[in-house]
Parts: sequence; structure tokens; C-alpha cells
Amino acid sequence: MPVYEDVVCPFCGCLCDDIVVRVEDGRIVEVKNGCGISSSKFRNHHRNRILKPMVRKGGKLVEATLEEAVDELARMLVEADWPLIYGLSSTECDAISKAIELGELVGAVVDNTASVCHGPTILALQAVGESKATLGEMKNRADLVVFWGCNPTASFLRHMARYSVLPKGMFIQGRKDRFVIVVDVRRTGTARLADMFVKVKPGRDFELVQALRAVLRGYDLSVEEVAGVPMDTVREMAEKMKACKFGVVFFGVGVTMSPGRHMNVEALARLVRDLNSHTKFVMMPMRGHFNVAGANTVSTWQTGYPYAVDFSRGYPRYGPGEFWAVDLLARREVDAALIVASDPAAHFPVEAARHLARIPLAVMDCKVNMTAMMADVVIPVAASGIECEGTAYRMDGVPIRLKKIVDPPEGVLPDREVLEMVIRRVREVM
Repeated sequence: MPVYEDVVCPFCGCLCDDIVVRVEDGRIVEVKNGCGISSSKFRNHHRNRILKPMVRKGGKLVEATLEEAVDELARMLVEADWPLIYGLSSTECDAISKAIELGELVGAVVDNTASVCHGPTILALQAVGESKATLGEMKNRADLVVFWGCNPTASFLRHMARYSVLPKGMFIQGRKDRFVIVVDVRRTGTARLADMFVKVKPGRDFELVQALRAVLRGYDLSVEEVAGVPMDTVREMAEKMKACKFGVVFFGVGVTMSPGRHMNVEALARLVRDLNSHTKFVMMPMRGHFNVAGANTVSTWQTGYPYAVDFSRGYPRYGPGEFWAVDLLARREVDAALIVASDPAAHFPVEAARHLARIPLAVMDCKVNMTAMMADVVIPVAASGIECEGTAYRMDGVPIRLKKIVDPPEGVLPDREVLEMVIRRVREVM
């Protein structure tokens, strides 16, 4: 019974790399060190699988050969006036690279899931810059940790134990040496573990950040509260942040997807810059999908832009908002779509999902999902980090190599190999 050590978990942006997996008869039977979600993903990767390629004929999805499905997908993309390629954040970097190559070939828009989570973060940091560090540095040095608009106890289950709150580091002796502040609109599980909880009114994060900046600069604000937070609490929070030796702000979609969006992140970045006049302070977005940071990184390598890239004119154009998948679909501007490792039909606004159902649609995924059920072409692929190897980028931008643990179902190939087949077929058709 082979046992694989130092396996990387392909679930969230933490990319925990200390997982131990035991395999018996080609099936994962035991997972150690992973959180509950990680263990479930490894143990149940074979459930609810798409096992055969399918093509819609006569209104019904029927089984087809891989070559037939690839031919239909290639035809769909070539005949479209303006196709969309979307997803890419739950697959490995080589596949993302091939998807971008395909997008350039057919004149598509290539977008990834950052456009519906930390897209505003990218816009803000392009404008004002970023003070950053690796998760290892935070584990070893951070004595003040701020969680703003995020709840890792529900979505990044080992983050606090491995990197931010509980672990001992070179200069930090665990939880007793760290002061934890949580800023959120409600008392979450993370807030119950904090030393200080700051309850901000929904949509008022920008005001609170600007108040903190004003206090740090020595201004005495003549108000009793800001964004629902008493001024005494604002002053206390500012003093805690200024007095630490090494501080970090982890922020989530509670900041990026609330009113203000990229302006909230710009204000946070400027606050961190102000704090660096007093101490060492960094910031980090809590990236959700295990390789969404890789999707942005690979897109930037190949096009110069992290997401929302249009190739319809033969060269890459960057258009956040204009070329975001949700907006393109809601405006009914694209006329075909290829979805890779994502399920937009289950998560997009209703108008965007309705248009996705109207146009020729292809899905590459390892699991049955809502988007696959309404697609015209469905191609099964191997599960990255379980059934095929590759590279993914952790939320702090560190590249980590994924391992292959078990074989995929018979005839099922990794995303990158299927995309290579599509590229070859598109070239032939064109």
C-alpha cells in the first residue's frame, strides 16, 4: 500500500503541502494532516465524475469519443464571432497557458475567476503598489494579525493553524505572542477567536480605513463613531497596529465585493504604507481557488495582463469590467463559451447564466455540475493535484508543485492535453 508524503492539497489558496495520503488498489483510503475539506476532496475525488465525453444531439447529451467532442468544440470556437474562455483557477499552470494560447488563436476573451472575487484587489494594487511577504515570513515574524472582511475558520480551515495565528515561528512563540484583530460586519467564527473584534457597518469599510489613516497621522476626528465603530476603538486599533513589530492584514471578498470595491483595497494599501513609517506591515488577499493566483500569474506572463484579456483584434487588450465574464454574458455580447474547471451557471447572476444557456457551450471538468448539465459539449478531465501533476501558486505568490497520487479513469486526460488537442484541431479547421 503506497503512502505519499508532502502531498499538496488542491483546494484553497493555502496549498498546504504536508498532507499524507495512503492509496490501496488505486483508491485513496486515508488522508492525514488535511482539514475536513481537504480530506473529503482526496477521498471523494472519484465520486460524481464525468467519465465519458458527451455531445448534445437532438436536445440530449449523448456519449461520444474524445475526438468527436474535440472536433465539435473546435468547430464551435472557430465559428463564433466572439467566444469566451473562462474559469482556469482550479487547474494547473500548464493548462492555463494552453487555454490562453487557444484564446489568442480563436480571438476569444480569456477571463478567470479573479473577476468575481479579487479582481478589485488586482486593480487597486496596480494603482498603488503592495507591501507583501510570504506566509512563511508571517508565521515566523507577525505579532499582530488583522483579518478584514474574511473568515478563515469557515473557508481556509488550516490558515490560522499553519501560518497566521497558532504556529510557533523563529521569532514568535505561538498564539501567546500574537494579537489578533478581526474587522467584519458580524461576529464570525474567526471573530470569536480574536483578541479584538471591530464591527463595521456593511459597505462602510472605506470610511473606517480612512479614519485609521487620519489617526495615524495625528488628526483628532471630532466625531463619536466612524462606520459604526466608536472613535475610542479606532484609536485603540491604530495604536495596536503602530506599536507591533511585524503586522499583517489579511483581507477577503468582504472588502473587495462590498461597496467601494477596489477603492477599499486602495485605502488598505495606503494604510499599510502609512504603517510602514512606524513599523513593518504587509497585506495579503485571501485567495480562494487553489490556483487563482496562478491563473493571474500565467495570464500576466503571456499577455501582460492578469485577467479580462480580449484577443478579438489579434493582440491582447485589457478591460476590467468591459471584458469580465459576468458583464460580457449579462450584456449578451459573446456567442460561444468554453468553461474550464469552473461552474459559472451555479454562481453567476441570473442574466449572465441565462445567456450562457442560450449560446453554444462547452465544459471541461472532472465533476458533474450545473454548467456541464446545460452544455453542448462536455469533456472529462483528470483532477489536478490528485490524478495529474502540475504547478500551482499559493496565495502569497509562491509556486508549488502538485503531485499525481492515483491514475485518472480510463481514457481521461489532464486539461493541458485536451487543450493541446483542441488547439491542433482548431489550426486544422482554420
